[in-house]
Amino acid sequence: MKQSIVTLDMEGVLTPEIWIAVAEKTGIPELRRTTRDEPDYDKLMNYRIGIMDQHGIKLSDIQNVIGTLKPLPGGKEFLDELRSFVQVIILSDTFEQFAQPLMKQLNWPTLFCHRLIVENDRIAGYQLRQPNQKQKSVAALKALNYHVISAGDSYNDTAMLLEANVGFLIHAPENVKREFSQLKAVESHAELMKLIKGALA
Repeated sequence: MKQSIVTLDMEGVLTPEIWIAVAEKTGIPELRRTTRDEPDYDKLMNYRIGIMDQHGIKLSDIQNVIGTLKPLPGGKEFLDELRSFVQVIILSDTFEQFAQPLMKQLNWPTLFCHRLIVENDRIAGYQLRQPNQKQKSVAALKALNYHVISAGDSYNDTAMLLEANVGFLIHAPENVKREFSQLKAVESHAELMKLIKGALA
């Protein structure tokens, strides 16, 4: 029998959307645009870097906002319970420089994500660990003979969810649920826990 492993997206599943929090704090509505709205990640990140330059927003400004964020209600408890009986990897399109304060609050789960290129506190660009890293990570885990159960909420999670042996949507917007109706969608951590336990049985 294959061993199972669970891969989860971070923002929208366990933690708030970092960019939406930054948009609210800075009063720049354009930064509210996320992977729930824009399927093309490169396009989205280049758009964000342009907006930050235009408004003089630095990495430290964003880190200050992230420092005020807490995991979503029930997110840490869900992750703690999940990690008590199965290995979990967080697959996120966030950046190491953003994720640390949130990873600390979640008790340091394993995180695969990207890195920002920073020059004098200005976000100058970003380095993807590799394109389609979520889907490729799941494919690699399957090649290692793991039975992979995945959950996420956005366009950029769907390749991971479809690659996994079993994929679920949680807290997904209507457009994603509609376009990926083959994926079972739930609205709470309790429902997701039930589905994961069922998939592990």
